[in-house]
Amino acid sequence: MQSKEHWEKVYTTKAPENVSWFQPHAEVSVRLIHDTGLGRDASIIDVGGGASTLVDDLLDAGYRVLTVLDLSGAALAESKRRLGIKGEKVHWMDADITHVMFEPYSFDIWHDRAVFHFLTTEEDRRAYVKQVLHAVKPGGHVIMATFGTNGPAQCSGLPVVRYAPEELHSEFGEAFTLLAHEVQLHHTPFGTDQQFIYCMCRKMAA
Repeated sequence: MQSKEHWEKVYTTKAPENVSWFQPHAEVSVRLIHDTGLGRDASIIDVGGGASTLVDDLLDAGYRVLTVLDLSGAALAESKRRLGIKGEKVHWMDADITHVMFEPYSFDIWHDRAVFHFLTTEEDRRAYVKQVLHAVKPGGHVIMATFGTNGPAQCSGLPVVRYAPEELHSEFGEAFTLLAHEVQLHHTPFGTDQQFIYCMCRKMAA
């Protein structure tokens, strides 16, 4: 996993809207979460969601059981500042996703936009998938977004792994059924475009 120091530096030297992955609204993610068909009491985690506005959109949509995890405490602090009193409804976790301890079967929906593609070693990817297997309820949903095969080879000065939908699904294995996938052309704040792929999977029931 990339160092905490790197991401703390990013979020203490740049405004959230001045990083390439910034979205004013996480429209694709919100739609896919809605498409799971789960109610507003579904337990949702946003992995790497530190300064993302997804949590704002989900709170506005009425979702009530939200966890946001990030390696950067500064990113989480930005979201808490932005949300104010509304942020008191959210469980905030300053942690490394490959090492954090979750209760078994904690989440109905696991969402990750732009963390997994930073895991460039097989060891880190295996640790991440182990966390998903442990923390997502049987029958729960996993929504992953990474750079596609035509996306950048680096982000924030770090190497990434690019995926086709089938390749991303294969990282998670037979315990997950691929339900849908789509391509998004993300327009960065700097006027460039980045190809993302989104995959939605369901974890097999027990």
